[in-house]
Amino acid sequence: MRRRGLAPLLAVSVTATLAPALATSTADAAEVGAAPAAATGSALDQYVEQKPKWQRCEADLPAEYQCATIKVPLDYRAPGGKRIDMAISRIKSTAPDQRHGVLLANPGGPGGPGLDMPMMMKESLPESARQKYDLIGFDPRGVGRSTPVTCGLEPEEENWLRPYKEATFDKDVAWARDVARKCREKSGATLKHITTRNTVRDMDLLRAVLGEKKVSYFGYSYGTYLGAVYTQMFPGRADRFVLDSAVDPARAWRGMIQWWAEGAEPAFDRWTEWAAARSEKYGLGDTPKKVDRTFWDLVQRADEKPIEMDGEKYTGDDVRGMMRGAVFSVKEGTELVVELKKAAAGEPASAKKLPAPAGTARPATDADVPSDNGTAGFWTVVCNDNSAAWSRDPESYRRDAIEDKGRYPLFGDFASSVKPCAFWDRSAEPATVVNNKVGSLVVQNEWDSQTPLPSGQALHADLKGSKMLTVLGGEGHGVYPSGNACADGEVEDYLTTGKLPAKDVTCEATAGSNGDARENRKRDVLPGAPLPQRSPDRF
Repeated sequence: MRRRGLAPLLAVSVTATLAPALATSTADAAEVGAAPAAATGSALDQYVEQKPKWQRCEADLPAEYQCATIKVPLDYRAPGGKRIDMAISRIKSTAPDQRHGVLLANPGGPGGPGLDMPMMMKESLPESARQKYDLIGFDPRGVGRSTPVTCGLEPEEENWLRPYKEATFDKDVAWARDVARKCREKSGATLKHITTRNTVRDMDLLRAVLGEKKVSYFGYSYGTYLGAVYTQMFPGRADRFVLDSAVDPARAWRGMIQWWAEGAEPAFDRWTEWAAARSEKYGLGDTPKKVDRTFWDLVQRADEKPIEMDGEKYTGDDVRGMMRGAVFSVKEGTELVVELKKAAAGEPASAKKLPAPAGTARPATDADVPSDNGTAGFWTVVCNDNSAAWSRDPESYRRDAIEDKGRYPLFGDFASSVKPCAFWDRSAEPATVVNNKVGSLVVQNEWDSQTPLPSGQALHADLKGSKMLTVLGGEGHGVYPSGNACADGEVEDYLTTGKLPAKDVTCEATAGSNGDARENRKRDVLPGAPLPQRSPDRF
C-alpha cells in the first residue's frame, strides 16, 4: 500500500530547501509553495516507501520496545545523493481501536539521543494517553545511532564554558578555532547538513514512512525549538504539540547561552532571601546582603587558594560555574555553599552535594558512537542553525565577556566568551523565524536554569495559537511529569483530548514536585524519567 503524504512532503520540505526565501517566510507561504522539478519526486519516493524492519531493541529490554533504521537524504536539495541513517524506536498503542496517531518525542540537546524516549513516555503517561498513541523515539541526525558526527575531541577540549581571564583568553581563542577545525576535518561534507531544519525534515519524512497524515509531539528544552520549527515548516501536519521548558527562537543560539547568565541573577537574589530567612539552620547570614557576602567571600578565597574536597580542588570560577545552575533550587544552592564553606574552614565536607563544574561533558556510552558525539552534535547545530548570531571577531567576545561579567557577575563571562561558532562555516540556510498560529501547549517552570521563564514566554508569543502553562514557584528544567496534579493534569488532558485550555493556565508548585525535580537533577534525568537523558549545560 502506498504511504501517505509524498506530494505534501515535496511541496513543503523540498521547496523549503531549494528556495530559502520561502523557508523563512510565513507558514502559509511555505505550505502553498510550488515544488521544484518533478524529477525530484522520484528521488524521494525511495525514502517514503521504506518499510522499517522493527525488532526488539535490546535483549534485556521489554519486547514491546522496538527499534529500526531508515534512510534519509543527507542533503534534501539533492535527495538522490548520499543517504544517512535515522535510528527510530517505538512502543505501540495499548488499545489499537482507540489509537489517535503517533507521538514523537525529543529529550533535548542539541546532541541528545532520543531512542529511549518511548520508554520514558511509557512510564510517564497515564493509560488514557498510552491508548491514544504509538510512542515514537529517534536519534536526531548526527546523533547516537543516526550516522553520528564526531570532531575527534579529547575530553579536555569538550569543556566549553570557559570563564574570561586576560591571561588565558588567547588560549581560549585557539581552543575554539581548533574545535571548529577538527569538526570540519572529521565530519567533512556531512557537517553543514546537521541542522534543526534538516532534523525537522527527517521528522516529516518519518511521518510519511509511518503512513501518518499528522504527528503529535512532546519536546523538552532544545526539543521545544525542534517542535516549533516543525510547526513553522509543516504547519498542516502538526497535531498535538507539548513544548516543555522552552527555547526562545529569536535567541537561538548564542542568546540562549547568554540567558543562563541573565536568568541566574534574579535566581541568586531569590536564593539570598531564602537562605537569610533560615540563617539559624544554615549559618550563611541573617540578611540577603550578608548571604551575598558569604558567597562572594568564598569565591575570592577559592581564587586565592582552591577549596579542596574529596580530593578535588575548586577555584573561584568553579564555584561560580557550579552555583549558576544550583541557585535555581534555593535548597540546592544553600547546600552547595554550606559544603564549600565547611571545606574552606578545614571541616569535613562532601563533594557529593556539589553539581558538576560548568561545561563538563558526558561521553557517549554506546560503544558504536564516538565518545565526543554529544559535544560534536551540540556544536554542529548551535553553529549551523544561525551563523549570523556569532561574531567572526575574537575581540568582540573579549569585550562582551568583560561587560557581561560586570552585568551578570555569577556567569556572564562564561556565557559570552569565545565559542567554536566564531570560526564555523556560514549556515547553509537562514535562521528559522517562528511565527504561526498552530495550536500547542507551552509548559514552563518559573525557576528554570536552562530555559528561564522569559524564554518560554517568548516562544508562547511566537506561537500565536499556543496556550501557556506556568508553574509559579516551580524549580527545575523540565516540568512533566512532576507529581504536580495541576500541571500534569493539564498536559495529560491535552494529549488525551486534543483540546487546549481555554486560556493560559497558572499552577502553584508543591514541595513534593520541587523536591522530585531536585533529586532528578542530581541523577541528571528528566523529572520522573527512569533513564538519563541530558548532559549538563545543554538545552
